[in-house]
Amino acid sequence: MNLTKEQEAKCKKLGINSYSELALTIPHAYEDYRLHEKLQIHKAQLIDATVESVYRSANSIQITFFAHNFGHSVTGVLFRPKPYMMHQFVVGERDYYYGVLECKIGHCSMSMPRKVTNAGLITPKYKSALRSDVMLRFMAQMLTQENLLSEGLSKDIINAVLRVHFPDEQLLQSKELPQESLDALKYIELYSYMNQLAAKRRYFVALKSQKSEYKKWAKTLPFSLTPEQINAIENIKDDFAKEVAAKRMVVGDVGSGKTMVILAAAFMMAPHRSVLMAPTTILANQLFEEAQKFLPTLKSVLVTNKTKKVDLSEYDFIIGTHALLYRELPEVALVMVDEQHRFGTQQRNMLEKLVSEGTKKPHFLQFSATPIPRTQAMIETAHIDVSLITSTPFTKDISSQVIHKSDFPDLLSHMKEEISKNNQVLLVYPLVEQSEILEYQSIEEARGYWEKNFDDVYVTHGKDKEKEQVLMDFRESGKILIATTVVEVGISLPRLTTVVIVGAERLGLSTLHQLRGRVSRTGLKGYCYLYTNKSKSERLDEFVTTTSGFDIANLDLKFRKSGDLLKGTNQSGTQFRFVDLVEDEAIVKRVKKDLKISQ
Repeated sequence: MNLTKEQEAKCKKLGINSYSELALTIPHAYEDYRLHEKLQIHKAQLIDATVESVYRSANSIQITFFAHNFGHSVTGVLFRPKPYMMHQFVVGERDYYYGVLECKIGHCSMSMPRKVTNAGLITPKYKSALRSDVMLRFMAQMLTQENLLSEGLSKDIINAVLRVHFPDEQLLQSKELPQESLDALKYIELYSYMNQLAAKRRYFVALKSQKSEYKKWAKTLPFSLTPEQINAIENIKDDFAKEVAAKRMVVGDVGSGKTMVILAAAFMMAPHRSVLMAPTTILANQLFEEAQKFLPTLKSVLVTNKTKKVDLSEYDFIIGTHALLYRELPEVALVMVDEQHRFGTQQRNMLEKLVSEGTKKPHFLQFSATPIPRTQAMIETAHIDVSLITSTPFTKDISSQVIHKSDFPDLLSHMKEEISKNNQVLLVYPLVEQSEILEYQSIEEARGYWEKNFDDVYVTHGKDKEKEQVLMDFRESGKILIATTVVEVGISLPRLTTVVIVGAERLGLSTLHQLRGRVSRTGLKGYCYLYTNKSKSERLDEFVTTTSGFDIANLDLKFRKSGDLLKGTNQSGTQFRFVDLVEDEAIVKRVKKDLKISQ
């Protein structure tokens, strides 16, 4: 944008940085400032009038106009007038005035008339930080085909959006945006957004690049990798061969086998060293055990707060918690972060910086078990490469059901039956302590009942300093675990077959899916019960019939707002104004193609 200081100040006031963003500031209404000879009752209309008299009372001003376009008088009434309004009405002056006309037998009145300078046009009305006449002039000056072409937009998109700002009769009458214009707004919103994301992406030379292979290793596994696991591994293999440091996010559903992709990446990077950071000791421990089992050729080490100081340069694969951030790390060619959303951006960047050398950086892979809508994944590729793993190595057999108070006896019978088979039950409560606002029991209120009626009941929650130990003890010898959503991510509980989520309607569908994913990890028949006091919930009814995490992410979008990648807010944060991430995949594809962002 090539702007004068005055134009810059206006852009700042409007909070925009480009002509494209200005084009997205659309009118909330249109006013018809053309002259009509036919009077339209109950509608706002323009009159060409001479002021005949002005009378001021305590709370109003009454003006008598002679309307030349109708050939008779009209009485104008202004209620609670501001001082500046008085100056608009001078006896004997002829001008254009606009307001809503009402007529009773032989008498017409206009409420809240105001003087109009741009007569003869259909005029857009904007809600903005600028005064309306200033905004109109600014739009006319800035929103030109030439300016929008300079930002890479095509003529068909530009013409469709300019029609919204410079309307015709058809648009005024329809009161709805034409589909062509709405699609153009969606396109511009995505184009502007993804352009900014792409500008944020930085490219660095990789510390180590190498052509590697994984198929020999894959043949040593006691199972076959799924096509989507292979696809993700192939993506990573291609990344490693480039001179540029990889920045990739691998998103997989619960139980989709991301661990094997992590191990394949470490295998392919050998003989160069890899480091993996996990959010909890339990998860780090699980990954370490898997590495020892399936990657015996690499020398692995586990680093937690309890690990004694060791010379990490002796190991090929360093696995740990955020304790890694406080250790001296040797040269590392690959950095991986599991459950990346559990770490702050600062923590992820710290680990990367610890092992960077000047302008050279390690390859960087993030893993997430929170599926995102496919369309969102496509948008994210503007600033990070994305691989999706949407299938699981084996199909889980989990029955999901919404239950109410009346179903409690049946639930108890089911729990007793599962426990008799040496299976485990998880009860998720919305709060730790009693609340006057929430109509559900808290953990503290409920635990007494379960501890009295069942053996080996374990209890934990987010504030519990011993939660990791409790989860490990429960895994070995527990029957019932009472918890908050602290168990949502990570820990593998092989004997867990039933999860009961209390106050399920209060949780996002993605969280419910994560909790449901805790059961049936080893192929046992699983059960997920959503307990609610609400008699009907469309969200929960749709959830129980949907099994794919990526479909759940789309449902979540349907029922709540989507996230803002650029500002880093979470998935229930601010929403695109025009774009619907569920419906507009085709527009995302077109924007990606036009911005030359790889698919």
